[in-house]
Amino acid sequence: MKADIGLIGLAVMGENLVLNMESRGYTVAVFNRTTEKVSAFVNGRGKGKKLIAAFSLEEFISSLIRPRKVMLMVKAGKPVDDFIELLIPLLDKGDIIIEGGNSHFPDTIRRTAYVESKGLLYIGTGVSGGEEGALLGPSMMPGGSREAWPHVKDIFHSIAARASDGAPCVTWIGDNGAGHFVKMAHNGIEYGDMQLICEAYHLMLSSGAFTYDEMADIFDEWNKGELDSYLIQITGEILRFRDTDGQPLVTRILDSAGQKGTGKWTVISALDHGVPLSLIGESVFARFISSMKKERVKASPLFSNPAGTTIKDKKQFVDDIRKALYASKIVSYAQGFNLLRNAAAEYKWDLNYGEIAMIWRGGCIIRSAFLNKIYEAFRREPGLPNLIMDNYFTGILRENSDNWRRVVAHAVATGIPVPTMSSALAWFDSYRSEWLPANLLQAQRDYFGAHTYQRTDKPEGEFFHTNWTGRGGDTASSTYNA
Repeated sequence: MKADIGLIGLAVMGENLVLNMESRGYTVAVFNRTTEKVSAFVNGRGKGKKLIAAFSLEEFISSLIRPRKVMLMVKAGKPVDDFIELLIPLLDKGDIIIEGGNSHFPDTIRRTAYVESKGLLYIGTGVSGGEEGALLGPSMMPGGSREAWPHVKDIFHSIAARASDGAPCVTWIGDNGAGHFVKMAHNGIEYGDMQLICEAYHLMLSSGAFTYDEMADIFDEWNKGELDSYLIQITGEILRFRDTDGQPLVTRILDSAGQKGTGKWTVISALDHGVPLSLIGESVFARFISSMKKERVKASPLFSNPAGTTIKDKKQFVDDIRKALYASKIVSYAQGFNLLRNAAAEYKWDLNYGEIAMIWRGGCIIRSAFLNKIYEAFRREPGLPNLIMDNYFTGILRENSDNWRRVVAHAVATGIPVPTMSSALAWFDSYRSEWLPANLLQAQRDYFGAHTYQRTDKPEGEFFHTNWTGRGGDTASSTYNA
C-alpha cells in the first residue's frame, strides 16, 4: 500500500490535518522527528485508520505515490529550511513539498525559488481555522509553484471547509509567497476584528448598565444580523460561560494579551508598501500595551477618570455600538484589501480579491456573512480601488456615521480606550477629505530639509524649493520614498 500524501510534524495542527485527510478517503504517511510521536499517534487517535507509520525519512518517502507530495507542519523558520535540505536528496524531479505553517512570505518566496532550482515544486499554504478547522475543514491559501496545483487540488478541495453554499474554502492564490502573504493579511484582519469586539465589550462593561448575561444576549442578537460571524458567536458564548463558583470565567482571565507575530508582520508590510493600515496597527499596539500590566497597575491610581456621560437610553447605546463596530469593520477590511492590492502590484501576483473573500467564508477565524458583501463588491467591479467606494459599503458608512461618532465621543469623554474604532474613524475622515493639511507638512519639510514640494498652480510632477530664510541656497534634496 502506498500513501496519497505524506505529512511531517505531528503536533496539534499536523495530527488533525492527517485525520481530516484520512476521513476523506486518502491514505496518509506520517513522520515526526521524535519518532515516539509516530507510534503514539498511529496507536492512539490514528488507530485503525489508513495511515502508514514511518520511522525514517527514507521509509517515509518510499511509501508515497508519485509525484510524491510531502506536507510540512513544523515550526516556522529554521526547522522548515532544515527539513527541505533533508528532503531534497530523497525526492525526484516533479515531487512536491508543501509547507502549511505560518511562514513569513519572504521565506516562502525564497524557498519556492530554491526548491524549483533543484527540479522540485513548492507550495506555501496558509491554513486557518486552528485545531478544529484542521480536523473538520480549514480555509486554505496555497501559493508557489503553479505546476504543482493540479496534483494537490483534489486533496485540498476535499479537506477544506465548505461555505454555506457548499463551495470549498480554498483556491490557488498565486506565485511564490502569495499564499502566505494572504494568510498574513488574514491574520492581521483577525487582530482588528478581535480588538473591535473587545472595545464594544469594554464600552458596555464600563457603562455599568449591563450584566454579563445581558452582554452575551446582545452579542447573540448581533450574530443574527450583519455582524454574523464566528468571532461574534464565540464572544457571546465566552461572556455566558461560568467558572466553578458560578462567576463569569472571563472575569478571572488576566487582561494581558499574547501574539505570535503575524499581526506585526502585517503592519511592517503595510509600512513597507506605504499603506495606511491604521486600524490593524492599533490592534497590534493594543496587545502590546495590554502586556504592560504591571506598569498599568502603577499608573492607574495616578490619574482620575473623566466625569464622562451617563447612559440615558440603553437600547440606543447598544445600537450605536453595533453600528460603530460594523463601520469600523468595513474600514479594517478596506485597509486589508488595499494591502493585498499593493503587494500584488509589487510582487506581480494576479490576486483575485473576490475569491479571497469567498475562501474566508468558512473554516477560518474571520469567517462571517460580511465576506459575501466583499465578494459581491469585487464581482461588480474587479478593479475596485477601495471597498468603501462600493455602493453597499458607501451606504452603510453614510448610515452609521453619526452612531460611530457618538460612540467615539462617548469613549473619549469617559476615558475608555477605543484605539481601533477611533483610528478607523480618523482614517475614514482622512480618506473622504478632498483636502488635508499636508501642504503645511511639505512646507515644513522644505523649510528644514529642502525636500521640495509640488504646486497647485503647476503641472503635477514638477517640484519646487523655496529659500525660506534667505540664508539657504538653491540646492534641493533629491526626492525619494523611504
